[in-house]
Amino acid sequence: MITLYHCADARSFRALWALEELGLPYDLVMMPFPPRALVPGYRDLNPLGTVPVMFDGPHRMTESAAMGHYLGAKYGPSDLVVRPEEDAFADYLNFLHMGEATLTFPQTIVLRYTRLEPPERRATQAAEDYGKWFLARLRAASGMMGEAFVCAGRFTMADISFAYALLLAETLGLDADFPPRVVPYWQAMQQRDGFKRAKAAQAKAPATAG
Repeated sequence: MITLYHCADARSFRALWALEELGLPYDLVMMPFPPRALVPGYRDLNPLGTVPVMFDGPHRMTESAAMGHYLGAKYGPSDLVVRPEEDAFADYLNFLHMGEATLTFPQTIVLRYTRLEPPERRATQAAEDYGKWFLARLRAASGMMGEAFVCAGRFTMADISFAYALLLAETLGLDADFPPRVVPYWQAMQQRDGFKRAKAAQAKAPATAG
């Protein structure tokens, strides 16, 4: 059985969305954020202390962008994973990792220094600078996207990775400055049944103590 340790709308949402798109059975453990501080024993599950951690039997994964690809490749075949023999394979891997390494990273600085740190440690200028950095990267990425999806002419795990960065941006109030091409894309992603089921799953799952 697959078990996902998840905080609402955290990076673990990528894995939750992927599980719903694939229709796989799973156990969802909801936690308060950040679990490394609020959930006793969490570092025994994930020594990094980060969110998410996912177990597939004895196998542990901690990288959210990799989880979707793993699930689609292992439990496929699935059109959600672009295969090496497809022309779009390079674009697929690029957008899969871009969602995390390029787009989500600067937002974590905004999150930390506007919401997570105590008031005396917050850094407004740093948060503003990294918010602008994220938006600049998003503008550049929007010029590389396909028409309806980021690549391959279909919805893939790369869209889940990329679109999660837009979900986080919305949470942080950065969505008002999305590039024009990104706005209809993000609206379409939110209308997917898998996205809606993932949102519903996190809303109804009981929270762990913490």
